[in-house]
Amino acid sequence: MKQANELTFNEAGLIPAIVQDAQSKEVLTLAYMNKQSYEKTLETGETWFFSRSRNELWHKGASSGHTQKVTSIRYDCDKDALLVLVEPKGPACHTGSYSCFSEESMTGQKETKDRFGIFNELEQVIAARQAEMPEGAYTTYLFEKGVDKILKKVGEEASEVIIAAKNRDQEELKWETADLLYHLLVLLREQQLPLDDVLKVLKKRHQGE
Repeated sequence: MKQANELTFNEAGLIPAIVQDAQSKEVLTLAYMNKQSYEKTLETGETWFFSRSRNELWHKGASSGHTQKVTSIRYDCDKDALLVLVEPKGPACHTGSYSCFSEESMTGQKETKDRFGIFNELEQVIAARQAEMPEGAYTTYLFEKGVDKILKKVGEEASEVIIAAKNRDQEELKWETADLLYHLLVLLREQQLPLDDVLKVLKKRHQGE
Protein backbone atom coordinates (compact mmCIF):
# COMPACT_ATOMS: atom_id res chain seq x y z
CA MET A 1 0.00 0.00 0.00
CA LYS A 2 1.43 3.36 -1.06
CA GLN A 3 1.93 6.04 1.56
CA ALA A 4 0.51 9.49 0.87
CA ASN A 5 3.91 11.00 0.07
CA GLU A 6 4.38 8.39 -2.69
CA LEU A 7 1.26 9.48 -4.58
CA THR A 8 0.89 12.42 -6.97
CA PHE A 9 -1.62 15.01 -5.74
CA ASN A 10 -2.72 17.89 -7.97
CA GLU A 11 -2.02 21.58 -7.37
CA ALA A 12 -4.97 21.71 -4.94
CA GLY A 13 -3.52 18.82 -2.96
CA LEU A 14 -6.17 16.37 -4.15
CA ILE A 15 -6.26 13.02 -5.92
CA PRO A 16 -9.38 11.57 -7.60
CA ALA A 17 -10.69 8.34 -6.08
CA ILE A 18 -12.97 6.07 -8.08
CA VAL A 19 -14.98 3.91 -5.68
CA GLN A 20 -16.02 0.47 -6.93
CA ASP A 21 -18.04 -2.33 -5.34
CA ALA A 22 -15.47 -5.08 -4.77
CA GLN A 23 -18.06 -7.78 -5.39
CA SER A 24 -20.31 -6.60 -8.23
CA LYS A 25 -17.63 -4.37 -9.85
CA GLU A 26 -20.17 -1.55 -10.21
CA VAL A 27 -18.61 1.92 -10.09
CA LEU A 28 -20.27 3.65 -7.13
CA THR A 29 -18.93 7.19 -7.09
CA LEU A 30 -16.07 9.54 -7.87
CA ALA A 31 -14.70 11.60 -4.99
CA TYR A 32 -11.45 13.28 -3.99
CA MET A 33 -8.93 12.62 -1.26
CA ASN A 34 -6.20 14.79 0.17
CA LYS A 35 -3.27 13.36 2.09
CA GLN A 36 -5.13 13.50 5.39
CA SER A 37 -8.28 11.73 4.14
CA TYR A 38 -6.17 9.11 2.36
CA GLU A 39 -4.30 8.41 5.60
CA LYS A 40 -7.59 8.30 7.54
CA THR A 41 -8.88 5.76 5.02
CA LEU A 42 -5.81 3.58 5.55
CA GLU A 43 -6.08 3.97 9.32
CA THR A 44 -9.80 3.21 9.71
CA GLY A 45 -10.41 0.83 6.82
CA GLU A 46 -13.37 2.94 5.68
CA THR A 47 -13.53 5.65 3.02
CA TRP A 48 -12.73 9.24 3.93
CA PHE A 49 -12.78 12.02 1.36
CA PHE A 50 -12.19 15.76 1.06
CA SER A 51 -15.22 17.90 0.25
CA ARG A 52 -14.27 20.66 -2.18
CA SER A 53 -17.55 22.51 -1.60
CA ARG A 54 -17.32 22.43 2.21
CA ASN A 55 -13.52 22.51 2.32
CA GLU A 56 -13.37 19.77 4.94
CA LEU A 57 -12.81 16.05 5.46
CA TRP A 58 -15.85 13.78 5.43
CA HIS A 59 -16.30 10.19 6.47
CA LYS A 60 -18.61 8.39 4.06
CA GLY A 61 -21.64 7.20 6.01
CA ALA A 62 -20.89 9.17 9.17
CA SER A 63 -24.44 10.55 9.26
CA SER A 64 -26.34 8.10 7.04
CA GLY A 65 -24.72 4.89 8.26
CA HIS A 66 -23.92 3.97 4.64
CA THR A 67 -20.25 3.35 5.25
CA GLN A 68 -17.83 1.72 2.81
CA LYS A 69 -15.41 -0.92 4.08
CA VAL A 70 -12.22 -0.76 2.01
CA THR A 71 -10.92 -4.07 0.68
CA SER A 72 -8.09 -2.67 -1.45
CA ILE A 73 -6.76 0.52 -2.99
CA ARG A 74 -5.12 0.58 -6.40
CA TYR A 75 -3.40 3.44 -8.20
CA ASP A 76 -2.74 4.12 -11.87
CA CYS A 77 0.62 4.17 -13.66
CA ASP A 78 1.18 7.88 -12.91
CA LYS A 79 0.11 7.45 -9.29
CA ASP A 80 -2.31 10.38 -9.70
CA ALA A 81 -5.63 8.49 -9.50
CA LEU A 82 -6.99 5.87 -7.12
CA LEU A 83 -9.34 2.93 -7.52
CA VAL A 84 -10.88 2.12 -4.13
CA LEU A 85 -12.60 -1.26 -3.87
CA VAL A 86 -15.17 -1.41 -1.09
CA GLU A 87 -17.91 -3.43 0.55
CA PRO A 88 -20.73 -0.85 0.70
CA LYS A 89 -23.20 -0.73 3.53
CA GLY A 90 -26.16 0.86 1.82
CA PRO A 91 -26.38 3.31 -1.11
CA ALA A 92 -23.35 5.27 -2.26
CA CYS A 93 -25.31 8.23 -3.64
CA HIS A 94 -26.92 10.99 -1.56
CA THR A 95 -30.10 10.44 -3.62
CA GLY A 96 -30.46 6.97 -2.13
CA SER A 97 -29.27 5.16 -5.25
CA TYR A 98 -26.84 2.27 -5.07
CA SER A 99 -24.48 4.10 -7.46
CA CYS A 100 -24.03 7.76 -8.34
CA PHE A 101 -23.75 6.64 -11.98
CA SER A 102 -27.38 5.58 -12.47
CA GLU A 103 -28.15 7.94 -15.35
CA GLU A 104 -27.23 7.30 -18.98
CA SER A 105 -26.29 9.92 -21.57
CA MET A 106 -26.41 7.33 -24.34
CA THR A 107 -29.39 5.02 -24.58
CA GLY A 108 -30.29 2.06 -26.69
CA GLN A 109 -29.79 -1.65 -26.56
CA LYS A 110 -26.23 -2.66 -25.88
CA GLU A 111 -24.79 -5.28 -28.15
CA THR A 112 -22.44 -7.75 -26.59
CA LYS A 113 -20.71 -10.91 -27.67
CA ASP A 114 -20.50 -12.09 -24.08
CA ARG A 115 -23.37 -14.55 -23.74
CA PHE A 116 -22.66 -14.80 -20.01
CA GLY A 117 -22.83 -11.04 -19.48
CA ILE A 118 -26.23 -11.43 -17.86
CA PHE A 119 -24.50 -12.85 -14.78
CA ASN A 120 -22.56 -9.62 -14.34
CA GLU A 121 -25.70 -7.54 -14.89
CA LEU A 122 -27.72 -9.63 -12.46
CA GLU A 123 -24.96 -9.48 -9.85
CA GLN A 124 -25.03 -5.68 -10.07
CA VAL A 125 -28.83 -5.54 -9.84
CA ILE A 126 -28.79 -7.75 -6.74
CA ALA A 127 -26.11 -5.54 -5.19
CA ALA A 128 -28.26 -2.47 -5.88
CA ARG A 129 -31.30 -4.13 -4.30
CA GLN A 130 -29.30 -4.91 -1.15
CA ALA A 131 -28.05 -1.33 -0.94
CA GLU A 132 -31.34 0.44 -1.70
CA MET A 133 -33.83 -2.16 -0.35
CA PRO A 134 -36.74 -0.92 -2.51
CA GLU A 135 -40.11 -1.77 -1.02
CA GLY A 136 -41.99 -4.55 -2.75
CA ALA A 137 -38.99 -6.05 -4.56
CA TYR A 138 -38.57 -9.80 -4.16
CA THR A 139 -34.81 -9.47 -3.70
CA THR A 140 -35.41 -6.98 -0.89
CA TYR A 141 -37.71 -9.52 0.74
CA LEU A 142 -34.99 -12.17 0.63
CA PHE A 143 -32.38 -9.89 2.19
CA GLU A 144 -34.84 -8.79 4.88
CA LYS A 145 -35.62 -12.41 5.79
CA GLY A 146 -31.93 -13.27 5.95
CA VAL A 147 -29.66 -16.16 5.15
CA ASP A 148 -31.98 -18.92 6.38
CA LYS A 149 -34.70 -17.88 3.92
CA ILE A 150 -32.21 -17.57 1.09
CA LEU A 151 -30.79 -21.02 1.84
CA LYS A 152 -34.30 -22.46 1.91
CA LYS A 153 -35.01 -21.02 -1.53
CA VAL A 154 -31.73 -22.39 -2.90
CA GLY A 155 -32.69 -25.83 -1.59
CA GLU A 156 -36.22 -25.60 -3.01
CA GLU A 157 -35.02 -24.51 -6.44
CA ALA A 158 -32.35 -27.23 -6.52
CA SER A 159 -35.08 -29.79 -5.83
CA GLU A 160 -37.22 -28.32 -8.63
CA VAL A 161 -34.28 -28.65 -11.01
CA ILE A 162 -33.89 -32.31 -10.07
CA ILE A 163 -37.61 -33.00 -10.60
CA ALA A 164 -37.67 -31.23 -13.98
CA ALA A 165 -34.60 -33.14 -15.16
CA LYS A 166 -36.02 -36.45 -13.92
CA ASN A 167 -39.22 -35.75 -15.87
CA ARG A 168 -37.23 -34.89 -19.03
CA ASP A 169 -39.10 -31.57 -19.13
CA GLN A 170 -36.69 -29.17 -20.83
CA GLU A 171 -39.04 -26.21 -20.67
CA GLU A 172 -39.50 -26.60 -16.92
CA LEU A 173 -35.80 -27.34 -16.45
CA LYS A 174 -34.91 -24.10 -18.20
CA TRP A 175 -37.03 -21.99 -15.84
CA GLU A 176 -36.08 -23.84 -12.68
CA THR A 177 -32.37 -23.60 -13.51
CA ALA A 178 -32.75 -19.84 -13.97
CA ASP A 179 -34.45 -19.62 -10.56
CA LEU A 180 -31.65 -21.62 -8.95
CA LEU A 181 -28.90 -19.48 -10.47
CA TYR A 182 -30.64 -16.29 -9.36
CA HIS A 183 -30.99 -17.49 -5.77
CA LEU A 184 -27.36 -18.64 -5.76
CA LEU A 185 -26.30 -15.13 -6.79
CA VAL A 186 -28.40 -13.67 -3.96
CA LEU A 187 -26.70 -16.07 -1.56
CA LEU A 188 -23.24 -15.08 -2.81
CA ARG A 189 -24.11 -11.42 -2.27
CA GLU A 190 -25.37 -12.11 1.26
CA GLN A 191 -22.11 -13.94 1.98
CA GLN A 192 -20.01 -11.18 0.37
CA LEU A 193 -18.45 -13.73 -1.99
CA PRO A 194 -17.84 -12.38 -5.52
CA LEU A 195 -18.91 -14.55 -8.42
CA ASP A 196 -15.41 -13.94 -9.79
CA ASP A 197 -13.99 -16.06 -6.96
CA VAL A 198 -16.21 -18.98 -7.95
CA LEU A 199 -15.18 -18.61 -11.59
CA LYS A 200 -11.53 -18.65 -10.56
CA VAL A 201 -12.08 -22.02 -8.86
CA LEU A 202 -13.67 -23.38 -12.02
CA LYS A 203 -10.75 -22.10 -14.08
CA LYS A 204 -8.19 -23.71 -11.75
CA ARG A 205 -10.03 -27.02 -11.90
CA HIS A 206 -10.20 -26.85 -15.69
CA GLN A 207 -6.47 -26.19 -15.84
CA GLY A 208 -5.84 -29.05 -13.44
CA GLU A 209 -4.30 -26.89 -10.74
